[in-house]
Amino acid sequence: MLVDFRNEPLTDFRDPENRRRMREALDQVRRSFGRDYPLRMDGRDRITGDWISSFDPSRPGVVIGRVAAATREAAEEAVRGALRAFESWSRVRPEERARYLFKAAALMRRRRLELAAWLCFEVGKTWAEADADVAEAIDFLEFYGREMIRLAGPQPLTRIQGEDNELEYLPLGVGVVISPWNFPLAILTGMTVSAVVAGNAVVVKPASASPVIAAHFVRLMEEAGIPPGVIQYVPGRGGEIGDFLVSHPQVRFISFTGSRDIGVRIFELAAKVRPGQKWLKRVIAEMGGKDAIIVDSDADLDEAAAGIVTSAFGFAGQKCSACSRVIALADVYEPLLERVAGLAESLKVAPADDEEASYGPVVDRAAYDKVLQYIEVGKREGKLVTGGEPAGGEGFFIRPTIFRDVPSEARIAQEEIFGPVVAFLRAENFDEAIRIANDTEYGLTGGVYSRNRAHLERARRDFHVGNLYFNRKITGALVGVHPFGGFRMSGTDSKAGGRDYLLLLTQAKVVSERF
Repeated sequence: MLVDFRNEPLTDFRDPENRRRMREALDQVRRSFGRDYPLRMDGRDRITGDWISSFDPSRPGVVIGRVAAATREAAEEAVRGALRAFESWSRVRPEERARYLFKAAALMRRRRLELAAWLCFEVGKTWAEADADVAEAIDFLEFYGREMIRLAGPQPLTRIQGEDNELEYLPLGVGVVISPWNFPLAILTGMTVSAVVAGNAVVVKPASASPVIAAHFVRLMEEAGIPPGVIQYVPGRGGEIGDFLVSHPQVRFISFTGSRDIGVRIFELAAKVRPGQKWLKRVIAEMGGKDAIIVDSDADLDEAAAGIVTSAFGFAGQKCSACSRVIALADVYEPLLERVAGLAESLKVAPADDEEASYGPVVDRAAYDKVLQYIEVGKREGKLVTGGEPAGGEGFFIRPTIFRDVPSEARIAQEEIFGPVVAFLRAENFDEAIRIANDTEYGLTGGVYSRNRAHLERARRDFHVGNLYFNRKITGALVGVHPFGGFRMSGTDSKAGGRDYLLLLTQAKVVSERF
């Protein structure tokens, strides 16, 4: 019998032995730079002749590796191959499908630091951030495997005399997984294996900034025994294959994590019924946020400042859950701002493989230019407190940046920046703070620092976000502990890592027999 699910412990890098092992993993991965990674379709490699290069954002001249870029013809073949694989995979017993995930989790544990090293180099995650990414991927494997076993068991129904009634959760078909670069192993793993353990086959299109770690993930799943064709690896440019896959009449569902604009387009494309299509497609989307932390008059300001800095600047603010707005009540505004600015100025911005780095670069040139453009906007909309410029070095480094006295309607208070930039807004009372916090089109994460029980209960009721945290940071959701997903333009509130997630990837069939 399986033990109950427990979250994977994080690696303690204060331990000299763990630091030594991580340095060895980094050296090992460096020696693997520059390799080519083909498409992986039906268990076979496929070269297209076109390549996407993945670069180290800490050292943009260094190529991590190249992946084959899928054409529309290759994407069409991948969908057909997934359809063939689905016919047999959907008939595999759920318990057996779950065991493939448990095997993959064991393999991932053995390669944990190696995978973390790839994350340091490919997307600029620090040691701790990279390790947490791998731990979350392991959690998804363990959690969703157990969830499928639970759903495969007898389901509670109201019983009536003279009839036998059963409810069974069946897979949907072929899905497309469009994964992000900011959690390129954890979210990719969660989106893929949740679909697969439910009996579906998937076509995986990773973000163009992080295709190499995705290639390693697909190989690991094959090593765990996943049959050929169940996971089709087709990295490619969005303009070439993205819309094509989403619109394909044989695709039953799309799992997407990324920007608001792309998510809206996917939702629109998926809503149109194409010739030969026999279903309404499902879209599972997580589309970002403009997340706020409210600091009340009686809050512990030292704890609040520490939580804000971790939430705002961890991984250079490149998390959909990152704090990008601080709403402080007027009587604590100045002392809180002083504390946050002091902590921010003490952060070390450095190459992600530097074990002393507080955070590393933003992911690529486009992100770097976008964040710097928002900083220029911020200089017109508020008052610059600290940062506001590149951090120096050859990589895409940006200093932690804080603006004060920002109006709630300002662009830097409304639009997702996805970088190390935070706006301070002033509220005269708690009611106004709640109003300002809700005054965006997003609703992903939020936080409140307060000792006032009435205010916490008011926020519990009226702060409209999918994940709300009291007196702690607003990043770092744990699988099974904090099911994750937001409201409004933050997506479809799919609650990844929760007990209802696999229901999105299955359909319930009831069989009734009268004797």
